[in-house]
Amino acid sequence: MSADTPAHAALSDIDRRLEAAILELLARRAPTSSICPSDAARAVGDDDWRTLMDASRAAAGRLVARGTVEVTQGGEPVDVATARGPVRIRRTRPDADEPA
Repeated sequence: MSADTPAHAALSDIDRRLEAAILELLARRAPTSSICPSDAARAVGDDDWRTLMDASRAAAGRLVARGTVEVTQGGEPVDVATARGPVRIRRTRPDADEPA
């Protein structure tokens, strides 16, 4: 989904900023590193970051749907919409059977 699609246009400024923060934070880290949704919430919300946690997880879910990132728990991919407890966000990794 590109930035000019109707679904992306319907996102709020906070939603777009959270998506951008996730991608920016991951870009600053090693390719095998992950971030917590709270890292993006803190980057966007400063002292009010806790109020952005649900929105940050939702932003991660949208990025998963685009194939940009994956959400994990215990190192294994999970559905962020149904995962309970702490999750991590990492870049999408190629399948082990496919050449890199």
